Amino acid sequence: MINDDYSRRKFLRDALLASVAVATPDLVMAAGRAFASADKVNLACVGIGNRGAEIIKALYATGLVNIVALCDVDMEAPHTLDILKMFPNVPRFKDFRQMFDKMGSQFEAVSIGTPDFSHFPITMMAINLGKHVYVEKPMARTFNEVELMMKAAAKHPKVVTQMGNQGHSEENYFQFKAWKEAGIIKDVTAITAHMNSPRRWHKWDPKITSFPPAEAIPATLDWDLWQAQTKGHEFNKDFVNGQWRCWYDFGMGALGDWGAHILDTAHQFLDLGLPYEVDPLKLEGHNNFFYPMSTTLSFKFPKRGDMPPVEVKWYDGLDNFPPIPEGYGVQGLDPNIPPPSTGAIEPAKLNPGKIIYSKELTFKGGSHGSALSIIPEEKAKEMASKLPNVPLSPSNHFANFLKACKGEEQTRSPFAIAGPLSQVFCLGVLAQWTGEKIVFDRTKKVITSSKKANQLLMGPPPRKGWEEYYKV
Repeated sequence: MINDDYSRRKFLRDALLASVAVATPDLVMAAGRAFASADKVNLACVGIGNRGAEIIKALYATGLVNIVALCDVDMEAPHTLDILKMFPNVPRFKDFRQMFDKMGSQFEAVSIGTPDFSHFPITMMAINLGKHVYVEKPMARTFNEVELMMKAAAKHPKVVTQMGNQGHSEENYFQFKAWKEAGIIKDVTAITAHMNSPRRWHKWDPKITSFPPAEAIPATLDWDLWQAQTKGHEFNKDFVNGQWRCWYDFGMGALGDWGAHILDTAHQFLDLGLPYEVDPLKLEGHNNFFYPMSTTLSFKFPKRGDMPPVEVKWYDGLDNFPPIPEGYGVQGLDPNIPPPSTGAIEPAKLNPGKIIYSKELTFKGGSHGSALSIIPEEKAKEMASKLPNVPLSPSNHFANFLKACKGEEQTRSPFAIAGPLSQVFCLGVLAQWTGEKIVFDRTKKVITSSKKANQLLMGPPPRKGWEEYYKV
């Protein structure tokens, strides 16, 4: 009887909303709410400092959103103050679960700007409650968590999802798509991706045998909640405020941080999917706790339809530069790359980017939304008259998400697209962590070369009380 009453009420509500939308042309249906063209999306924000703050400011700058709830495990930390000053009267929470419980009926969407490992439970709760999700890259820390996030999104098709690789809504996205469709980019056989700027762990001693010692927990920080589903660690300052990216237990290193900004368009428009092999060609300063000082990885992708096999090589580390083709020219620091929350990007001898090799042409590009160019310059001049027009972006990544929430656009980096890309990086991290070549069954989604590595696809069991987020 209860189910029948619920179904009847839901039917009547949906029917009423549908009739309103038909009667009023400027209303658009989106996830059960009728949006007028002038309406704003009500947004709750989880993670309000550092990168989380930058996301909130960018979403707010679109003019398409009302900020209705703020959540952070350290609401009084210095890096949260900008957002608290911007929105002094917005309700505040430390625990995202309490925010959903108390205010879930007052917002349609959530932004998630927390450490890599904690993207997963917040996203899963949001999707299961029918909330649209904007989550920073990479989607999650483990292959299985990304898989579950994709399944949850597929189970709730009215929920809008967007991963925060913002270049996926800028020039390179539309250029790569147009050049691929025009046959300019075709028969790609190899891609070099490089990120040789300094990383936080480059100043650490790789010859460590344990995690850092326990320190006093800041009075304002809920350390237990910060750890979310991960296995328990004693607090240390080198775990928080961006330091989490250095550790296998918490972050995804340089590959997870920058891969989605460098390889995103190639992965999508070349239909790469998942690799069948990941080989760690170089791991300098390898240890069991944090990322190597330098890494070279080889990802091998099979033939896809009429497209040939592709090898993607990833290079990171201060002196671990890839081979540079003749006629490469000069690569400046890309103005499309936003600075990190800790300050300006330090220029490197070779700035973050990619080199794409096809049977006939070679392309070079930077990171984020930066455009590709054909090299050498003589070949670029020869091809200039053959290049198609590239349309301008109708919306940046943040506006694209909010317009999708209103039913006006489709997101360009939904989980169906961003998920396999994130899983590529998860496999790369496992090769870094184990030091082993990963042989991967793309159909069954299992590692066949190592039982240990295959178990790491799942990661450790979640801590008690966090198991519910692993159910779809």
